[in-house]
Amino acid sequence: MNFILGTKIRMTQIFQEDGRLIPVTEISVEPSTVIGFRTKEKDGYSALILAYGFKKKVGKSILGFFKGLGNFRNIKEFRTDGLNIDLKVGDKVGLNSFNIGDKVKISSLSKGRGFQGVVKRHKFAGAIQTHGTKDQVRMPGSIGATAPARVFKGLRMPGHMGNERVTTDNLVIIKIDLEKNLLYVKGAVSGARNAFLHIYGKNDYKLFEETKPEEIIKDEIAIEEPKIEIKTEDINIESVAAPEKVEEVKIEETKDSEPVEEIKTEEVKEEPKVEEIKEEK
Repeated sequence: MNFILGTKIRMTQIFQEDGRLIPVTEISVEPSTVIGFRTKEKDGYSALILAYGFKKKVGKSILGFFKGLGNFRNIKEFRTDGLNIDLKVGDKVGLNSFNIGDKVKISSLSKGRGFQGVVKRHKFAGAIQTHGTKDQVRMPGSIGATAPARVFKGLRMPGHMGNERVTTDNLVIIKIDLEKNLLYVKGAVSGARNAFLHIYGKNDYKLFEETKPEEIIKDEIAIEEPKIEIKTEDINIESVAAPEKVEEVKIEETKDSEPVEEIKTEEVKEEPKVEEIKEEK
């Protein structure tokens, strides 16, 4: 057998492939963590202890019981007498231990109705609504003889209604969503929304493996640039003037930060001097 913990979300409906409409209960089943065991040698019975949910603040007295595995909101023991369960402390179990079409048993607390009378609580018919009943229509009437001078145990009377452990058997699994950890079972499950559920299956345990969502690969669409075709026939080559060549002029910077063009001067060769001869008179 396998056991799991969950939370009731809502009731909804699912259309099957053949067009049939099936009412289902949507249950959130997050992975449960094994935090301990009970043994016959030490405790007198065998049990598996599972923890479920998250709680922000946890008392120090119970933090040691969690063994540093997390801050859990709910704890539940499942009797395992005569069962061979190959698990250890710290292991996680999830929906991968269940299959579509399996029958499960779910236990939870029913909705609390407060203090109710016998008509609503025990389906009494009430008194006849004719002359003389007045405000006694929904009264329980006589509760027994006067000789014992007490009320017998088990007598149906007004009292607290609801908030009781209710177990529903043979619920068929219609759909399992492993990515969102959702379980859909056929029919109704007792309890209000967000009710804490105990789910009993008949398969063997499989360890829960966290699956990462597949990487979404976006196909890159190649955007083609518009091609511009130029016909040489429409262009008059003669009318296109060639660019003029520009001679490079080197400019040197001076201390006065004024550019001065470098002027190349040709070297002037000095003519040989001719000595003047003074004629003697």
